[in-house]
Amino acid sequence: MVKRRVHVAAAAIISADQKKVLIARRPSNVDQGGLWEFPGGKLAPYETGLEGLKRELHEELGVEIVRAQPLIRVHHEYPDKHILLDVWQVHEFAGEPFGREGQAVRWVPMEELANYPFPAANLPILRAVMLPTEYLITKEEADEARFDTLLERALKEDNIRLVQLRAKQLDEAAYLKRAERALRMCHEYGAKLLLNGEPALLEHVDADGIHLTSERLMQLDRRPIAEQKWLSASTHDQTQLSKAALLGCDFVTLSPLRTTPSHPEVAPMGWHDFQQLVERAGMPVFALGGMTRFDANHARAVGAQGIASIRDFWK
Repeated sequence: MVKRRVHVAAAAIISADQKKVLIARRPSNVDQGGLWEFPGGKLAPYETGLEGLKRELHEELGVEIVRAQPLIRVHHEYPDKHILLDVWQVHEFAGEPFGREGQAVRWVPMEELANYPFPAANLPILRAVMLPTEYLITKEEADEARFDTLLERALKEDNIRLVQLRAKQLDEAAYLKRAERALRMCHEYGAKLLLNGEPALLEHVDADGIHLTSERLMQLDRRPIAEQKWLSASTHDQTQLSKAALLGCDFVTLSPLRTTPSHPEVAPMGWHDFQQLVERAGMPVFALGGMTRFDANHARAVGAQGIASIRDFWK
């Protein structure tokens, strides 16, 4: 049986204070009625994603898009159809949104989105909405005072809100001590901290999640941590992306985009191959490998959640 292919545009409309997102309840008389969703609808054959979204938001909510950016594209298989969700993050809009078709709409704090029932196809969107666009990977630093100074600078001055604690040169005891300090500092500034190491590290330090190396990722056969913790992984190809999806990773890094000083022998994939891999990833993907803040908009334009970096954020 050939499945119907349905192209849907959806919007994550962000409040002016960047803390809430608008969701709408599906009518009870439609498929998956009563569940919550991100506003939007099916595209007409002649429309691009953004054109269709502008029309849908005007019809459904009475608002006009002023500024929007691609957020994520999600392919989802149902028994009878293939859905492509083309999701945009709306940063500015004109008008006051209300349910023009009688549907309930609600501004929800981002940290409370998990309390609302959504269709399965919306789950990657929830993750993308809750994640920032910049992911700091800490540099190898032997001096603890210098490490603390540079981490606080990134959190305070650069407004970094997602950090991976990478410290391969430390033994476990030293790593855990650094992790405890880093966690306190991150939470002080409202940031999340992921530990780079064995999932069992969370038994010693109650960080926000775990980042898996690509080697550790490929050795696992199930998700190694609780659902309420963030799970990310390093990926470099389609096989690793598929394994990350199978394990239920919440997001990944995909690298290298460019040749890097740390791995000069590794051939970069470039933007074209990166975009092809991201299209079918089914989860938020951070571009990694020679990335700087100047690459952020380009990365978003080809489907990435944002950029991950050591050198550009660790100064």
